[in-house]
Amino acid sequence: MTDHNTMKIIVIGKSGQLAWELSQLSTPEQEVVCLGRDDVDLQDVSSLISSLKQHNALGVINASAYTAVDKAEGDVANAFALNAMAVGNLAQACKALSVPFVHISTDFVFHGDKGSPYLPSDEINPLGVYGASKAQGEQLIANIYPERSVIIRTSWVYSTHGNNFVKTMLNLMASKPELGVISDQIGTPTYAKGLAQACIASLHSQVVGVHHYTDTGVASWFDFAVAIQNIGLELGLLDKKILIKPITTAQYPTPAQRPHYSVLNKASLVNALPELSLMHWQEQLTDMMTALKDEREA
Repeated sequence: MTDHNTMKIIVIGKSGQLAWELSQLSTPEQEVVCLGRDDVDLQDVSSLISSLKQHNALGVINASAYTAVDKAEGDVANAFALNAMAVGNLAQACKALSVPFVHISTDFVFHGDKGSPYLPSDEINPLGVYGASKAQGEQLIANIYPERSVIIRTSWVYSTHGNNFVKTMLNLMASKPELGVISDQIGTPTYAKGLAQACIASLHSQVVGVHHYTDTGVASWFDFAVAIQNIGLELGLLDKKILIKPITTAQYPTPAQRPHYSVLNKASLVNALPELSLMHWQEQLTDMMTALKDEREA
């Protein structure tokens, strides 16, 4: 049984990839408690305050978001309720209790036309509802509780847990003779395990302001898919090689526009957290797929 006096890191979100990776970092000295929609009402500040008090929160990490980018285009109210209003409420609750707040944001706040890695200070100009709702969440934090909040923007997140591009590709590669994958959207894949470690480190070091975290290196979705196939074959997660063809965004229209280029500059977070060791996305992908193999064989 847990001692009620243990200081806890409260994670808002239970079902997502990042929340799951954060839960894996729980220790007797530093308990990580994930609260889902049944545990906490994100639309009610006073209820949030009492939940956080009850859990003796040492800090709060918001890993919940409306992330269905295409669906958001037709579901504007719900996207803004979770990505903006709830975030403002969390900032108010954390401010009332004077606890540090870590919030996860996205590369989708950028337009994608810069052509060199985006700095945290670069102008935001989202292309769609998802990006606009996340941008408004960032603005609310800056207005309400800038003194003890950190916003960490990330991109192309995947994990052994939940649904993501890596697992989707493995399933498609096992069942289809060939695949077309977009080659003209450029960013950086990010293993949620490293992102979780960056969140905890930011909380302990009380980092504030806007920062970026992804793995290192640059890729298109096509490059990412090719790497998934190569590693999958090497690890025995796939048993045959299929043709992967590069296609353009125009050949694969989606309801939401995506940034063509959204590589994020991580220097400010690395400076704030010297203990943070960034790894190349291909190395992280190999680690995640090895873990996935171990899980499947267990």
